[in-house]
Amino acid sequence: MQKLDLLAVALGLAALAGINLYLTVFVTGLAIHFHWITLVPQYQSLEVLGNPWIITVAGILYFLEFFADKIPWVDSIWDAVHTIIRPIGGALLAIQVLGHPSPALTVIVALLAGGTSLVVHTAKAATRLASNTSPEPFSNIAVSLGEDAAVLGGLALVHFNPVLALVIFLIGIAAFFYFAPKIVRAMKAKIWLAWKKLNGPADRDLPVKLPLTLSPRLASVFGRENVLGETVAWSVPCISGGGRRIPANLFGALIATNEEPRRLIFVARKGGRPFARTIDLEGSTVSHEPRFLFENLVISPAFGKGPTYSFVFPRAHAALVEQIVRELRERLRGPAFGEQIATQSPSPIE
Repeated sequence: MQKLDLLAVALGLAALAGINLYLTVFVTGLAIHFHWITLVPQYQSLEVLGNPWIITVAGILYFLEFFADKIPWVDSIWDAVHTIIRPIGGALLAIQVLGHPSPALTVIVALLAGGTSLVVHTAKAATRLASNTSPEPFSNIAVSLGEDAAVLGGLALVHFNPVLALVIFLIGIAAFFYFAPKIVRAMKAKIWLAWKKLNGPADRDLPVKLPLTLSPRLASVFGRENVLGETVAWSVPCISGGGRRIPANLFGALIATNEEPRRLIFVARKGGRPFARTIDLEGSTVSHEPRFLFENLVISPAFGKGPTYSFVFPRAHAALVEQIVRELRERLRGPAFGEQIATQSPSPIE
């Protein structure tokens, strides 16, 4: 049982280090130094954290992180720098808990603890990237304070019931792996949009022409969907923002065809496999919603209930999104394809 408790404390501290390494060391050191907790013999190796120098350095670094963590995008830069620091710190804390066992066990614990810290750090960094899309700073402040509270609560739980703490941490890590594909897609999308925003301003006065061809990567996907032999009216690269049967943060393209003016096709590759969904525009309204990091094209029901779709474009493509909105509204005002056929068909001979 003692060995299980030791492992639980080691991995628990590693997980908390993935959220905030400096707060974990600082609070643990203070608790040991001022005898808020009494270390039982198997945890005597942690007594080094009560050294005033370690407490001072950890406190200064936590003071810096406290403010950096609450400024949009500065927090993500801070997280990027700590992608290596937190896993190493978590591994060192875990080894210190076990009191430097045999070399083989030390390597195993270091790998487990470092991996645990890295997984938790990745989840934290992804959450921060998502909150940074909001122009106001309050969401960042709330998330940061929540993380600090989670570290303090986690330390208390590790102290009073390390096995329960380990179970909770493992459930959290399992949940992360379950949602990992979505988290990775969200991180890629936010990083790409941020990079595009830094490299180009949103210019709505720039003349644009809707492209007619798909990228080679997506041409085969539309080929599978293209069972009726549609011809492409235009095709624009974008990121899915979510909708019925369309997961968010897929890099793909929105396609309009000449045969079906009131339908769009979104094509992408999901997990390396072709992905295509048809969107019916009938009874919908199309709008353009500029955001802090991106331009949002929204297709929503004009009346009553129905599916809402959104597609994300870089900020520099504001004029392109405006052109798409005009084009789709023009299609919705015009007659449907069936009505066009009836209009164009010759009159019967009397």
